[in-house]
Amino acid sequence: QVQLVESGGGLVQAGGSLRLSCAASSRTFSNYAMGWFRQAPGKEREFVAGISRRGTYTYYADSVKGRFTISRDNAKNTVTLQMNSLKPEDTAVYYCAADFALGVGGKVPVRLYEYDYWGQGTQVTVSS
Repeated sequence: QVQLVESGGGLVQAGGSLRLSCAASSRTFSNYAMGWFRQAPGKEREFVAGISRRGTYTYYADSVKGRFTISRDNAKNTVTLQMNSLKPEDTAVYYCAADFALGVGGKVPVRLYEYDYWGQGTQVTVSS
Protein backbone atom coordinates (compact mmCIF):
# COMPACT_ATOMS: atom_id res chain seq x y z
CA GLN A 1 0.00 0.00 0.00
CA VAL A 2 1.28 3.43 -0.97
CA GLN A 3 -0.11 6.71 0.30
CA LEU A 4 0.48 9.78 -1.83
CA VAL A 5 0.07 13.36 -0.65
CA GLU A 6 0.26 16.26 -3.08
CA SER A 7 1.13 19.84 -2.17
CA GLY A 8 2.05 23.09 -3.85
CA GLY A 9 -1.13 23.99 -5.68
CA GLY A 10 -2.60 27.47 -5.65
CA LEU A 11 -3.62 30.50 -7.65
CA VAL A 12 -1.21 32.02 -10.13
CA GLN A 13 -1.42 34.48 -13.00
CA ALA A 14 -0.93 33.35 -16.58
CA GLY A 15 2.76 33.13 -17.38
CA GLY A 16 3.65 32.31 -13.82
CA SER A 17 5.08 29.17 -12.25
CA LEU A 18 4.14 26.62 -9.63
CA ARG A 19 5.94 23.61 -8.22
CA LEU A 20 3.88 20.61 -7.18
CA SER A 21 5.26 17.97 -4.86
CA CYS A 22 4.07 14.47 -4.06
CA ALA A 23 5.26 12.64 -0.96
CA ALA A 24 4.99 8.86 -0.94
CA SER A 25 4.75 6.66 2.15
CA SER A 26 6.30 3.53 0.64
CA ARG A 27 9.75 2.36 1.76
CA THR A 28 10.17 0.89 -1.73
CA PHE A 29 9.44 4.09 -3.60
CA SER A 30 12.02 3.25 -6.27
CA ASN A 31 9.89 0.26 -7.32
CA TYR A 32 7.22 2.62 -8.62
CA ALA A 33 6.94 4.59 -11.81
CA MET A 34 5.24 7.89 -11.04
CA GLY A 35 2.92 10.16 -12.91
CA TRP A 36 0.95 13.37 -12.75
CA PHE A 37 -2.57 13.66 -14.09
CA ARG A 38 -5.06 16.51 -14.05
CA GLN A 39 -8.81 16.91 -14.23
CA ALA A 40 -10.56 20.12 -15.17
CA PRO A 41 -14.24 20.70 -14.35
CA GLY A 42 -16.46 18.73 -16.69
CA LYS A 43 -13.54 16.94 -18.31
CA GLU A 44 -11.94 13.54 -17.99
CA ARG A 45 -8.76 13.02 -16.05
CA GLU A 46 -5.79 13.28 -18.37
CA PHE A 47 -2.13 12.36 -18.33
CA VAL A 48 0.32 15.22 -17.81
CA ALA A 49 3.76 13.72 -17.17
CA GLY A 50 5.39 10.48 -16.09
CA ILE A 51 8.79 9.29 -14.89
CA SER A 52 10.37 5.85 -14.69
CA ARG A 53 11.48 4.18 -11.49
CA ARG A 54 14.98 5.61 -11.43
CA GLY A 55 14.13 8.83 -13.22
CA THR A 56 15.95 7.83 -16.38
CA TYR A 57 12.94 8.22 -18.64
CA THR A 58 10.24 10.87 -18.72
CA TYR A 59 7.23 11.44 -20.91
CA TYR A 60 4.96 14.45 -21.32
CA ALA A 61 1.61 15.26 -22.80
CA ASP A 62 1.97 17.44 -25.87
CA SER A 63 0.03 20.22 -24.16
CA VAL A 64 2.71 20.67 -21.48
CA LYS A 65 5.88 19.68 -23.30
CA GLY A 66 8.54 22.35 -22.93
CA ARG A 67 6.73 24.02 -20.02
CA PHE A 68 6.49 21.33 -17.36
CA THR A 69 9.28 19.19 -15.90
CA ILE A 70 8.82 16.05 -13.81
CA SER A 71 11.56 14.82 -11.50
CA ARG A 72 11.96 12.49 -8.54
CA ASP A 73 14.16 12.02 -5.51
CA ASN A 74 14.12 8.36 -4.46
CA ALA A 75 16.07 9.12 -1.30
CA LYS A 76 13.30 11.47 -0.15
CA ASN A 77 10.35 9.52 -1.63
CA THR A 78 9.16 12.53 -3.57
CA VAL A 79 8.19 13.40 -7.12
CA THR A 80 7.81 16.97 -8.30
CA LEU A 81 6.21 18.75 -11.20
CA GLN A 82 7.70 22.11 -12.08
CA MET A 83 5.17 24.09 -14.09
CA ASN A 84 6.31 27.17 -15.97
CA SER A 85 4.58 29.50 -18.42
CA LEU A 86 1.23 28.51 -17.01
CA LYS A 87 -1.90 29.09 -19.05
CA PRO A 88 -5.54 29.38 -17.98
CA GLU A 89 -6.19 26.03 -19.65
CA ASP A 90 -3.81 24.42 -17.14
CA THR A 91 -6.42 25.06 -14.44
CA ALA A 92 -7.37 21.71 -12.91
CA VAL A 93 -7.00 19.45 -9.94
CA TYR A 94 -3.62 17.76 -10.24
CA TYR A 95 -3.15 14.19 -9.05
CA CYS A 96 -0.03 12.21 -8.28
CA ALA A 97 -0.10 8.49 -9.12
CA ALA A 98 2.12 5.45 -8.59
CA ASP A 99 2.50 2.31 -10.70
CA PHE A 100 4.27 -0.71 -9.27
CA ALA A 101 6.95 -1.35 -11.88
CA LEU A 102 9.49 -3.66 -10.26
CA GLY A 103 11.39 -5.40 -13.04
CA VAL A 104 10.31 -2.88 -15.68
CA GLY A 105 12.90 -0.20 -15.24
CA GLY A 106 12.16 1.92 -18.28
CA LYS A 107 8.40 1.95 -18.01
CA VAL A 108 6.59 5.29 -18.06
CA PRO A 109 2.85 4.61 -17.84
CA VAL A 110 0.54 7.09 -19.53
CA ARG A 111 -2.90 5.54 -19.03
CA LEU A 112 -5.05 5.90 -15.92
CA TYR A 113 -5.63 2.18 -15.55
CA GLU A 114 -1.91 1.48 -15.38
CA TYR A 115 -1.60 3.26 -12.06
CA ASP A 116 -2.26 1.49 -8.79
CA TYR A 117 -2.33 4.33 -6.25
CA TRP A 118 -3.58 7.91 -6.33
CA GLY A 119 -3.31 10.98 -4.19
CA GLN A 120 -6.21 13.23 -3.23
CA GLY A 121 -5.22 15.99 -5.62
CA THR A 122 -4.22 19.63 -5.36
CA GLN A 123 -5.99 22.53 -7.06
CA VAL A 124 -4.12 24.67 -9.57
CA THR A 125 -5.88 27.79 -10.82
CA VAL A 126 -4.36 30.01 -13.49
CA SER A 127 -5.98 33.40 -13.96
CA SER A 128 -5.87 35.29 -17.24
